[in-house]
Amino acid sequence: MTPGARIRLLLLDFDGTLADTRRANTQAYVAALGESGYTLTEEEYAERWFGMRCDEFLARYGIADPAERERLRLRKIALYPRFFDTLRLNRPLWAFCRAFRARGGRVWIVSTGSPDNILNAMRHLGLGAPGEEQAPEGCVDGILTGADVERPKPAPECFLEAMRREGCTPAETLIFEDSAIGLEAARRSGAGYFKVEL
Repeated sequence: MTPGARIRLLLLDFDGTLADTRRANTQAYVAALGESGYTLTEEEYAERWFGMRCDEFLARYGIADPAERERLRLRKIALYPRFFDTLRLNRPLWAFCRAFRARGGRVWIVSTGSPDNILNAMRHLGLGAPGEEQAPEGCVDGILTGADVERPKPAPECFLEAMRREGCTPAETLIFEDSAIGLEAARRSGAGYFKVEL
């Protein structure tokens, strides 16, 4: 980061950073796989696969058929809202973001999660997508997900693309992340970054 650079853009990972979604995500995967006869415990998923893109997780879990992985991905999305009572907003970070936006800064969510999952969780938490200023907790200026880039984290592509869309340099950007792969992507982007622990 260039000394004295004015920060104009905050980029936030969603799962585990802006929101504690670990339990809801885990329970949705356990339920979706269980319906199809696969055995997965919450402990196993949390320890080995949490934070991984869905298709990569299912492939590593041992589901070789792409059509089966897609069916399970869609079922997980459908089941996810059942567990939203366990979601928790990172209120200190979000209060910082709201104050930053009030002073003219821009705030984006940059996540490897699916757009549907993120938007559903945001709305449950009272957060608005871009343009939804009337949301109870306020809104973000942009959302960029794994569907928007070719190379997921730890490649820095997602962060660099959000910067490009906002016309900001790495020196004008701060990133908030929780996972090792997210922090590596942030480091490679050249922006300043903070590790979040919920």
